[in-house]
Amino acid sequence: MISPNSRLQQLQHFVPGAALSAVIAMAATLVSKLHGGPQLLYALFFGVAFHYLSHDAKTRPGIEFCSRTVLRLGVGLLGARITASQIAGLGWSTAAIVITAVVTTLLCGVLLGRRLGMNRAESVLSGGSVAICGASAALAISAVLPRNKESERFTLMVVVTVTVLSTLAMVIYPLIAKLLHLPPELAGLFLGGTIHDVAQVVGAGYMLNPETGDYATIVKLFRVSMLAVVVVVVSSLFKRQREQHEEASAAAKQPLVPWFLWVFVALVIINSMGGVPTVVQTGLNDVSRACLVVAIAALGMKTSFMQLARAGWRPFMLLLVETLWMAAFVLAAILLRH
Repeated sequence: MISPNSRLQQLQHFVPGAALSAVIAMAATLVSKLHGGPQLLYALFFGVAFHYLSHDAKTRPGIEFCSRTVLRLGVGLLGARITASQIAGLGWSTAAIVITAVVTTLLCGVLLGRRLGMNRAESVLSGGSVAICGASAALAISAVLPRNKESERFTLMVVVTVTVLSTLAMVIYPLIAKLLHLPPELAGLFLGGTIHDVAQVVGAGYMLNPETGDYATIVKLFRVSMLAVVVVVVSSLFKRQREQHEEASAAAKQPLVPWFLWVFVALVIINSMGGVPTVVQTGLNDVSRACLVVAIAALGMKTSFMQLARAGWRPFMLLLVETLWMAAFVLAAILLRH
C-alpha cells in the first residue's frame, strides 16, 4: 500500500512541468482574447518555443502527464456539450448527409494517405481530424494510436494545418453560402457539416445570422458526437499495434474503450436526461477547453520547428484534399436537396 507521503512525492514530481504547461496555456489564452486568432495554435507555437525544457529532468514528467492524461480528460469532458434531443432534432436527411460526409472523408484520408506514402495510423488521424472536429479530434484519435516521436510530430503537424484550414474556412465558407443564397437551415448544414473546429463553426454561422449560427452549431455538435464511435473503431483496429509500442511495464492488454471515452458517453447520457445544469455544463466546457489548451502546450514543448518541417508537404496536401472533399460533398448534397 502506497503511503500518503509517497503519493505526495509522486504528485510533486509532476508539478514543475504541469505548471509550465498551464502558464503557457494561460499566455496563449490571453493573446487570443486580446488580439483574436486560434487559441490552440498560439498554445502550440508558444510551447514549441520552450522545446528545450522537455528534456529537463524536472519538467519532463509534468509535460508527459499533460500531453497524455490531461489531454484525455479534456476530450472526455467534450460530452457535456451534447444532448440526444439536439441530434434527434436534425432529421434523418441532415443526419445522413453528415454521417456520409464523415465516413467518405475518413476513407478519402486512408486511400490518399496510402498514395502519398503515409502509414495507416497517419492517414486515419488526418481523416478523423477533418471529418469530425479538427484539433480536438486529432488529439482524441492520437490518444488511441501507437505512440512514438514520429507519431507525436505528425499529430502536431495535423493540429497546425487543420487549425489554419479551419480558420480560412470560417472566412470563405460564409461567402459561398451568401453567393449561393442558401436559406439559414441549409447554410447552417453547410457550415456545421464542413468546418473543422467548433469555435470557427460558431463564428462563421453567426456572421450570417442567428438562425444559421444556431443550426450550424447543432450540426457541428452532431459531428462531435460521432467522435466516440470513431475512437472506438480506431482503438479496436490499432489495439495490438498500440500494445506492442508500449513499454514492458505497461505491456498488459489495454481496454478496447479508453476511460476518457466512457466519460464522454456518460456526460452525453446525463446531459440528455437534464442532469447537467446550465451552469455546470458551461463550467465543464470551460474545463474541457482548458485541458485541451494545456495539452497542446505540452505537446508543443515535445517538438520543434525543425521537427515539424521534416513532415514535408504531404501532410498538408492530404489535409487540404480532405477538406476540399468534405466541402464539395456536403455542398453537392445541399444543392441536390435544395
